[in-house]
Amino acid sequence: MISNEQNTEQCISDYLSYLEVERGLSKNTILAYQGDLFDFFNFIESEKSEIQINEIKRKDFSNYTKFLAKKNLNPSTITRKIASIKGLFRYLCYKRDIETNPSISIVSPKLPKKLPRVLSINEIDKIIKEGLNTEEQAIFELLYSAGIRVSELTDLNIKNIDLNQRVVKVFGKGSKERIVPINKTCIDILKKYLKKRELVALKYDPKPYLFLNEKGEKISRQKVYKIIRKQGELIGKKISPHTIRHSFATHLLEKGADLRVVQELLGHASIVTTQIYTHVSKNVLREVYFKINSK
Repeated sequence: MISNEQNTEQCISDYLSYLEVERGLSKNTILAYQGDLFDFFNFIESEKSEIQINEIKRKDFSNYTKFLAKKNLNPSTITRKIASIKGLFRYLCYKRDIETNPSISIVSPKLPKKLPRVLSINEIDKIIKEGLNTEEQAIFELLYSAGIRVSELTDLNIKNIDLNQRVVKVFGKGSKERIVPINKTCIDILKKYLKKRELVALKYDPKPYLFLNEKGEKISRQKVYKIIRKQGELIGKKISPHTIRHSFATHLLEKGADLRVVQELLGHASIVTTQIYTHVSKNVLREVYFKINSK
């Protein structure tokens, strides 16, 4: 059981360490959990002054969800905050620091099913042909050719690219490894980029990452987002690295790829996550049908 000496901050710190070490979650995800948990306990303290974590009741959660609802937050934001809190209390139950889980009855708001935004093959081709620099081309092509996440791209080690075998070794969520093939167009662009990268390597003692900034360090996620947003402006659309990943999966299914194959390529733990792309493909087919048969 939690003793009086074990304050709330210590419990949160232990939980976040567990997420990092044992669950292998990214730093950005852990920071999001931390913010959600601090928001919850700040609310509890504003209601009850000082309170031990094992004294929190179901009514406290009910009051907090009502408080969030009054703030007119996006339902997805509320769902994420509730998931963060539930995760902490499941952990405390698992560690037997508390006898019962008071968060077990919290109900998250129902989220409308949103289909991911995707680009057409013509839009992909237009971006590629719009005179991007070597680095921008390499980033875009690798995101689209391999369907990798932005964090997987920035973490990609140069040793994990095999241009002869036409594959990249990717470490996804939870440090799970997967091998993803890349096409000839991507290979050709990467070869050009690697020559440019060598010039940076001559000036600095570079990190082993594939994509480097001007100081020879790992490129930031923010820089990749900026590059992709710029590419979206070429076709008049707001896009992100995840839009490219969605497009990769959707185009594979439209060309007849097996759903299980797409699941493996994307690194999804469950095929349920991958199934959303079948709905996207059906929508695309429906649009094409009505466009052809509109007269």
